[in-house]
Amino acid sequence: MRWIDNLKEYIRTVRTRLYISKNFPASKAITVSHDFSMGKNNLFKISSHSEIQIHSSVSIRNFCSIIVEDSAKLVIERRVFMNNYCSLNCLESIRIGENTIIGEGVKIYDHNHKYVTNPDFKVHPDLFSTAPVTIGKNCWIGSNVTILKGVEIGDNVIIGANCLIYKSIRGNSIVKSKAELIIDSIS
Repeated sequence: MRWIDNLKEYIRTVRTRLYISKNFPASKAITVSHDFSMGKNNLFKISSHSEIQIHSSVSIRNFCSIIVEDSAKLVIERRVFMNNYCSLNCLESIRIGENTIIGEGVKIYDHNHKYVTNPDFKVHPDLFSTAPVTIGKNCWIGSNVTILKGVEIGDNVIIGANCLIYKSIRGNSIVKSKAELIIDSIS
């Protein structure tokens, strides 16, 4: 389990917290390139039987949270840049294509809470529905974008700041929010 010791040492030097399940198998379930870099105060939570691949020249800035639960798979391809305060929450599968830039505060979820409406409305805090999230190559995800379960984003896509992405986007597209700013006079 030398790779875990190396990862723990690296993480300790950049003040990042790493949580690995006590039942984590001694296998090649985690592959991290030698030139992976990250800033300070990040959180990695890695559960047993999960799979993580971080390819070459991946850079994660500060205050990011990456959670990979049981049997989930996270793949970050080469030359991906993730800015400050991002969150990846992986219960099934998240794949980020090469040369992708992720702005500050981006949230990516491959799951939703399950709920029932009959006989009474109840949201289950520990039951989830999942679907993979795939982000193509050469994408730019603007600040404070949220990407939800089941979304496939094609190659060469730009997503403007503050967009909520709840459906798939074909390649070679630009996505902008059409929110309108209304300014009224006080007088």
